[in-house]
Amino acid sequence: MVQFSNYMTPMDRDYGRPTAEEPSTNDAGIGVGDIGMSVPMGIAAQNVQGVDAKMRAGANALEIQFPGAQRGQRNAQTPGLFGKDQRQAMKELADINEVNLTTHSSFGVMGLAGMDQQGNFSADNRKMAIDEIKRAVEFAADTAQGGSVVVHTGEFQRPVSEQPWAKNPDGSYKFKAHEEEDKDAVIRVVDDRTGQIVQQVRKGQTVARPVWLRANNDYEWTDTKTGKRYHVNQGEYIDYEGNKVSRKNRVPEYDSDSGRFRVEVQDWTSFEKEANEINKEEAREKGLSIQEFKVKYPDKYIHPEEAFLKATLETNMANSKGWALYYGEQYERAVDTLKKLRKAKKFYEDLEKNTPKSERWKLTREYKKDLERYGLIPRGYELPTKIIDDQIKDMERTIEQSREASSSQQAQARDAEETMSHIQSAEKYALKQSFRSYAEAGIYAYDQTRGKHLKNPLAVTMENIFPESYGSHPDELKELVINSRKEMTRLLHDERGVPMDEAKKYAKEHLKATLDTGHINTWRKYWQNDPKKSMKQNDTDFKKWILEKTEELAKTDIIGNVHLADNFGYQDDHLAPGQGSTPVKEMVEILKKHGYKGALTVEPGADASTDMSDFHGLMKTWQLFGSPVYGAHGPVGRTDVPKASWGDIQYSYFGQNKPPYFVFGSYSPSQDWSLWTQTPME
Repeated sequence: MVQFSNYMTPMDRDYGRPTAEEPSTNDAGIGVGDIGMSVPMGIAAQNVQGVDAKMRAGANALEIQFPGAQRGQRNAQTPGLFGKDQRQAMKELADINEVNLTTHSSFGVMGLAGMDQQGNFSADNRKMAIDEIKRAVEFAADTAQGGSVVVHTGEFQRPVSEQPWAKNPDGSYKFKAHEEEDKDAVIRVVDDRTGQIVQQVRKGQTVARPVWLRANNDYEWTDTKTGKRYHVNQGEYIDYEGNKVSRKNRVPEYDSDSGRFRVEVQDWTSFEKEANEINKEEAREKGLSIQEFKVKYPDKYIHPEEAFLKATLETNMANSKGWALYYGEQYERAVDTLKKLRKAKKFYEDLEKNTPKSERWKLTREYKKDLERYGLIPRGYELPTKIIDDQIKDMERTIEQSREASSSQQAQARDAEETMSHIQSAEKYALKQSFRSYAEAGIYAYDQTRGKHLKNPLAVTMENIFPESYGSHPDELKELVINSRKEMTRLLHDERGVPMDEAKKYAKEHLKATLDTGHINTWRKYWQNDPKKSMKQNDTDFKKWILEKTEELAKTDIIGNVHLADNFGYQDDHLAPGQGSTPVKEMVEILKKHGYKGALTVEPGADASTDMSDFHGLMKTWQLFGSPVYGAHGPVGRTDVPKASWGDIQYSYFGQNKPPYFVFGSYSPSQDWSLWTQTPME
């Protein structure tokens, strides 16, 4: 049972920590002074005075949050709305009240890959997001003199069931967005030249494509050009003469019975196999395992959706090439015929010239065979030159049509081939952009820290966001931080000449993660319950998963900031910690066990609407962690109660019309100011 103390002294910033006289019942060793609260500007506070009010209420740490992006508004403020004087005032207030500040960049930034609402990616969107972080970094430098600058992740939307962490070791699903997701998941593919979506591939979709000619058995063959002998393995691609060919030059099987090339309908599993086959070939050439190849050459690693779309483009390309050949041959025949027609016209022009007018009519009959030899059918009694002129005009039109058709089909084939070389899964494309963007943001924090000689380093801390977007799963959050650090290290070393060891140190110092307890709990709605277990057992399994992932992150040493919020596993409702189903206290205890010393910020949004105030959310958190109660005196007329409870504090004055038994922050009186009569303050 949690024990509380009723101190007759001013609020002490260090209370709640264990002492020899009063051992702590709080495993994390956390007191009021360790837990702060968020202040969304334009919502919880409108100005500097509003921030000051939060300090005076008793919060020992504040995270100044900015809901707005680009141009600020009254209820969606941005760092740009606070000038030099206001920033200086916030800094001084924090110093005077001994309040620690952290910063949260625009809520409107959801990842740094540059994704828009349609799922496309652009350099403009990416720059806008980075600029918003830079604004928050500058604000943090001016007001907090360093510390965490939180940025939402959410690099792109991806189907939950298709991720490597979505399955259990036995192949069953651990997470799935809905019952049919594993069958009809939609996966985006983009053009890496533009960042635009080329196609949304659906897993349930099928594609008809050629059956490629493969060797039915092992055999030896000799390259007729080089004279070298090669071994052909069963299943490898071959041409119609049995020669081994590359994947790019493979040919379709011909069915002599039907007189057609064989075609089959392929589904998603076919493309998973093909992608795996391609990756194996590439990895084998480089002497790597598939996993090593994926890590070392992420751009070359083929995803099933890329193989799927390439199959579609391959079919379109083959169709265009076929028509280009057909019209090309038609063009060649037409040009040859035109040459013959011009030659025939010259012959008949000379003949008609030397034939008397009265006898020219006979030419159509006498030279009918010659005309037919050139593919001409005489019409009536027209002279041969007239007939040839008409045929020349027709042939010129045929040549023009064949030329245009063949060249356009060839261009389409070339476009399809070029597009094939530039298609990328949205995941591959987005992550490359994200790593670069976070690295650039980290370098800006590095520059500000050194340029303004800050006492604490500025750190861009990536926050795990909602399950529907990349960055929300703990494994994804870890990947974002680690790979962004690698990119920042590379940029510092390659472009600025920073020694590699120092570059790694700076990357670790300026790029970290923000773990949001409420966000991770919303994975509960996608957790796949074991039907053989009770609801309580499944809830226990999910809680165990959260705590295991928290420990993994803590051991990786990437966490630089923590948001404390609660919910019931469906939406990010921002209940006060302890009011929902999130194991907030256990998570913090794990972090502290592994040496976490950063900010712990309550985001008490729900209490501002459904309770007396957002400050009540902070007090509920203090209570959850077993922080002792401090009062100026005991309850009036209650000599039988030696110790106060949190109930006395939370609702004894706030919202009620009676004297305050407990006050916080700068309002808290010391014993030096107490009346000798011990009369309650009015």
